[in-house]
Amino acid sequence: MTDLTTQFHSEVSTRLATLAGPNQAIDDTIALVADAVAAGGVVQAFGTGHSEAFAMEIAGRAGGLIAANRIPLRALVLRGGKDLSILGGAALERDPNVAENLLSLYELDKNDVFIIASNSGVNGSIVGLALAAKARGHKVVAVTSFDHTSKVTPKHPSGKRLMEVADIAIDNLAPFGDSTLQLEGGMGVGAVSSLTAAFIAQRITIGVAEALLKRGKTPPLYISANIPGGDEHNRALEDLYGTRIRGES
Repeated sequence: MTDLTTQFHSEVSTRLATLAGPNQAIDDTIALVADAVAAGGVVQAFGTGHSEAFAMEIAGRAGGLIAANRIPLRALVLRGGKDLSILGGAALERDPNVAENLLSLYELDKNDVFIIASNSGVNGSIVGLALAAKARGHKVVAVTSFDHTSKVTPKHPSGKRLMEVADIAIDNLAPFGDSTLQLEGGMGVGAVSSLTAAFIAQRITIGVAEALLKRGKTPPLYISANIPGGDEHNRALEDLYGTRIRGES
């Protein structure tokens, strides 16, 4: 390994060790989601840009909760009648007015919980969706970089950051700018937010599964479609939620 790779490994492993330790925000999220799933609710997961990877860790993957739905911005094109051209660039991600249109495409239940990931936590669509979910009476969990979001100006007309809207805010421990290393000349490299967010997503999923088992309930978990019986198992549980979990690609 190069020296920079060794340094990056240290940056990542140190953060993951911290996230594996005592964390009240993660514990509170696990309790919130377990209550929601036990009551028939689902997790509505949202993230834009690289933070959509967090939503993909939460919803629609082997070992993950079947009671989870991923909301992508491109659903506005896939089912919302918007022109494909809106997906070019970052304009849609920063648009504070997309939230209502986006949520109108989904069948929401009063017990649903929203988990929204954004490293910066200030873009219009992110804050707008959090506010729209709160207005509908849903609990909102933020996964964001406390360091980064505190150093940038909110882009939503409300003047709020995601963590200021959310009921629970989890720090993904990414530094300002996300890069953990510097090359000669000062260029940043070694982004870490996707790795820490994936760990947070899996810790939440594991914790919820454990909590449901302690309540005598079978956790609704996906198994790989590439093992015998996988499709049958998954479809049987998906049918319990019907169109509430759409899983757009």
